[in-house]
Amino acid sequence: MKIVLLIFGCFALTTAISIDEQWNTFKAQHKKHYLSASEEKNRLSIFTENMKQIEEHNAKFAKGEVTYSLTMNQFGDLSQEEFSARITGFKKNSPTTLRNLGHKFTYSLNLNYPDSIDWRNKGAVTLVKNQANCNGCWSFSATGAMEGQLFRATGKLVSLSEQQLIDCSTEAYGNKGCNGGRMEMAFQYIQDVGGIMSEDSYPFLGSDGMCKHSPNSIVNGSKVISYTELPQDDEEALKAAVGTIGPVSVAVKASSQSFQLYKGGIMTDSGCGPELDHAVLVVGYGRASNVDYWIVKNSWGPTWGEKGYIRIARNQNNTCGLATYPSFPILEKQANDEKPTTTPQPSDQPTTGKPLPSDAWRTVLSGHLLFATLFLIYFSTKF
Repeated sequence: MKIVLLIFGCFALTTAISIDEQWNTFKAQHKKHYLSASEEKNRLSIFTENMKQIEEHNAKFAKGEVTYSLTMNQFGDLSQEEFSARITGFKKNSPTTLRNLGHKFTYSLNLNYPDSIDWRNKGAVTLVKNQANCNGCWSFSATGAMEGQLFRATGKLVSLSEQQLIDCSTEAYGNKGCNGGRMEMAFQYIQDVGGIMSEDSYPFLGSDGMCKHSPNSIVNGSKVISYTELPQDDEEALKAAVGTIGPVSVAVKASSQSFQLYKGGIMTDSGCGPELDHAVLVVGYGRASNVDYWIVKNSWGPTWGEKGYIRIARNQNNTCGLATYPSFPILEKQANDEKPTTTPQPSDQPTTGKPLPSDAWRTVLSGHLLFATLFLIYFSTKF
């Protein structure tokens, strides 16, 4: 009996030492400092519980019972409730006077878009950013979509200013800076002021500040003429947009332990529901191990997840609500460089919404003129 108790005591001591070591490593790695011994004791308790959840989940991952793994990260000393309050900032509601100002996205079922795409590989995505303790995820999602469209329009990848949106796209647009906002209203603001500044000229501070917008410092080509909203809960429409247009702003439900401590793999968590609270950016899609997925850029720094990204299951009942509120901006340069098609579409067939380049119009017109000339020559030889 004494031997059994001795063995159990040694095991308990080993476990306690292990947790203490992990805790000290965690504090050093993430530069954690607490104001009192009681606060650190509380944080250690939360950390220990999170470690337990990670180990239990990863045991299932090792058995192939789940398709993603968890890990300890910078959020490991936060409860789920604290985490949700600290990092989520998507606001579902917006002023009624500004709603529905965007275009509705339509697409053809016969439209050819790739089976997989990753806009990172095409140079349309900036490095992963970090919103820190500012609930300004909506601004990062909006600049990400702007950066992608600016790259497509100009061939240049420019990191744009989230701080300008946080400081300047405020109450009049229904946005509240580091207390949350919405991407469409950010696009509306950029349209109203004629463009957006670069991150270099208006750097991120991580807190609300006075608006320092300077019209003379607007990035060339960043003028917005409108924005496009995709059909709600339509993952095929989102695939069409991402496959042909570029990165798209979306919102998800991120207030779950799966998001908080995500390490890698394809998120298929049924616990992700329709109550959207966090804005992110879809930069591509693909398929692995017979599971379709979205490639999603987050704004929690490059140490979170898959180097700042998460893969979320696609075509599985709108996992995490990702396809509920997608949108992207329309830049003036793109509109000027392209002309819309005028070919009538059947009333029961959705239209593509993708403009035909002006060069293509010249080609079509030249073809018609050539045909008319040949017809006249043939007609004159007959009579």
